[in-house]
Amino acid sequence: MTTPRLATYSVNGAMRYGAATDTGIVDLSARFAKDYPSLREAVAAGALMKLADAAAGRSPDHALDAVALQPPIPSPEKTICIGVNYPDRNAEYKDGSDAPKYPSMFLRVPRSFVGHNAPLVRPRASPQLDYEGELVLVIGKAGRHIPESTALDHIAAVSLCNEGTIRDWVRHAKFNVTQGKNFDSTGSLGPWIVPYTTEAQIADIRLTTRVNGETRQDDRTSRLIFGFRYLINYISTFTTLVPGDIIVTGTPTGAGARFDPPRYLKPGDVIEVEAEGVGVLRNGVVDEAN
Repeated sequence: MTTPRLATYSVNGAMRYGAATDTGIVDLSARFAKDYPSLREAVAAGALMKLADAAAGRSPDHALDAVALQPPIPSPEKTICIGVNYPDRNAEYKDGSDAPKYPSMFLRVPRSFVGHNAPLVRPRASPQLDYEGELVLVIGKAGRHIPESTALDHIAAVSLCNEGTIRDWVRHAKFNVTQGKNFDSTGSLGPWIVPYTTEAQIADIRLTTRVNGETRQDDRTSRLIFGFRYLINYISTFTTLVPGDIIVTGTPTGAGARFDPPRYLKPGDVIEVEAEGVGVLRNGVVDEAN
């Protein structure tokens, strides 16, 4: 059985959504736009499998190279990113600290992300653009004070993120990393969302990041310090999770800043974030225009 893959894309100046196949995109917007203007409304309605079933057996309406894939969920209310969530990542800081008691987290704005195959932009303000491959949870059902026992019922889909970071700017202040995490077009989301079905689908996913074909990050979601159930429970304690919210769940060891000397991204580099059962999120790098 082919894994359903639902994507947001632009073609001829219009924003649309559909099902991605190996050769193209089956347009679902025309059929479902009245009920679901975007994938965010489809997520809220619990309709992702309905969309996938509607696309089954249909020939693509657009070739993949004829569309521009966008971040799959347009205008999410919030994108919550988790820091230091793999054991080796904590050790990477070399500060002798125990595993954290609570997760580190921060918010990112939509403008800081591009879609699959769009270039990440190295800003004029700093050459220290770095990569962080991560698995993404898309929330499908609203909730506050969600128990761990039912937390996974609130997941609609999974996706991928390259949570690009400007390293020197995350150290500009004592208590936050917001600046270095929110430069325009420094991260990416996609290439699509895969509907969530069972816990086994996400319990032990291999997550890798490659730069110019060289594997830099390689770990499994079964090793997370703070698992998916805990994250949903913890986050929903202080904020109401709503459909379309995105949780970026943490990156393995091996980011460019941790090499000696650091190996930051430069124009012409190609970064690929891959997860079993999800796909490959690919982006190049360009310099910000003067």
